[in-house]
Amino acid sequence: MKTVSRRTVFTGGLGAAALTLAACGNRTTSTDAGAFPPPPALTPKAGQNVVTQALAAAPTTVDLGGKTVSTWAYGESLPGPLIRATAGDLLRITLENRLPEASTIHWHGIRLHNAADGVPGMTQDPVEPNTSYTYEFVAPDPGTYFLHSHVGLQLDRGLYAPLIIDDPDEPGDYDAEWIVTLDDWIDGTGQTPDEVLAALTGASPSDSGGMDHDDMPMGDDPADGGSGGMDHGDMPMGEEPWGDAGDVTYPHFLLNGRIPEAPEIFEAKPGQRVRLRLINASADTIFALALGDHDLSVTHSDGFAVEPVTAKALYLGMGERYDVVVTVKDGMFPLVARPVGKTSGGQGLAVLRTGAGEVPAADVRVRELDGEALIGSTLEPAEAARLEDRAVDTELGLSFQGSMQPYQWAINGAPYGQNTPLSIREGQRVRIIATNQTMMSHPLHIHGHTIALPSGLRKDTVMMAPMESFALDFDADNPGRWAAHCHNAYHQEVGMMTGIDYAP
Repeated sequence: MKTVSRRTVFTGGLGAAALTLAACGNRTTSTDAGAFPPPPALTPKAGQNVVTQALAAAPTTVDLGGKTVSTWAYGESLPGPLIRATAGDLLRITLENRLPEASTIHWHGIRLHNAADGVPGMTQDPVEPNTSYTYEFVAPDPGTYFLHSHVGLQLDRGLYAPLIIDDPDEPGDYDAEWIVTLDDWIDGTGQTPDEVLAALTGASPSDSGGMDHDDMPMGDDPADGGSGGMDHGDMPMGEEPWGDAGDVTYPHFLLNGRIPEAPEIFEAKPGQRVRLRLINASADTIFALALGDHDLSVTHSDGFAVEPVTAKALYLGMGERYDVVVTVKDGMFPLVARPVGKTSGGQGLAVLRTGAGEVPAADVRVRELDGEALIGSTLEPAEAARLEDRAVDTELGLSFQGSMQPYQWAINGAPYGQNTPLSIREGQRVRIIATNQTMMSHPLHIHGHTIALPSGLRKDTVMMAPMESFALDFDADNPGRWAAHCHNAYHQEVGMMTGIDYAP
């Protein structure tokens, strides 16, 4: 059997042994049916708008732009249908599960009540095939978000969709808006994501490739924290700062569900101001994004306003979202999403058309990606987005560890289900000392809250470079059991997840 290097997966047939994931697969799925009571029904307040929509998750075929693949998707489209509401609205979204296995929906980045968070075994029972489940919640914060399944590797199929929460007080000083969703794609091309994971977990330690993570002991519990490690100031902006950035070789990278040979074309007029809402919905890929011959004015990170910064290019980690504003020029320009640290599969591409010109080639290069790219954690928050200044009540450690050979990933010395959840109390100002003790990059996503970096920047998903640490603050104002995990879907699935539990 062919072995798997750090950046490759099996491309041939898989043996039966490789398809058996004794310690993996659907780790976040509850094993005890009926463990959770039905969620409470929410009654709209006087004058409150109610947004109602149904999402059918089902096997389907999708056209990636001349290439048709079999996959699972919401509403037979890729990405799934847009859900849009205004901050303060009550959302009632029904998942109709027509898949052959259980599923859920997680509302990535939304500070909703715990019962609607969509994590099976932690906040709800999984939604079984041929049943439905209605999520009801109020979205308190405007911004760019997305929704996706939180079961197994269903995210790495087509089970995701954009979720936009509008700000009723925003002046909207732009002429057009585009939603740009980035993805890495393998489903229906000869392998499923589950077969990819089987290949990774069945790899021989004789071919680990690159730098080995095996010097990161799985049994050592560094939960006492520590603020050491590398910060982004130590990393040249003109170089890739992310070390080994992913495990899976993808044949395609998509922008709004299309391969670069058949890109989506955005129409505008020269001189218009365009807002781009950027979403990285991929499972295993960091992207560097740029619009040829244009500057990007970055205005929001994970939904929260920042002090605007002009950049030629910016990085988007898995689960991150950024809003940028562009004043468009006259002509035809490529919007390129280059996968970081991956040499096959091409790139993501869309096209801005404001005048005459030829549609760029699928492999077009833009000079903006040859220079510096903005790292989102270096942004400064807008004053209105800052947490109230107050003393920290409790400090907790959260450390990423793991190895490629064998393929195992953990938090605080053990995989999910074996590690000890972080314990907090309602009303506390909590500080988490998050440390990446591996030579891979990991996006840390915390559910149910937005966190503040030392600069005050508000986020819910933070890219952590190898050996990097952050002090992350939040207010414990949303009781429940919450997930904290790496948003690389493969790392999460084999155990890089823990809980944040409110003590009674």
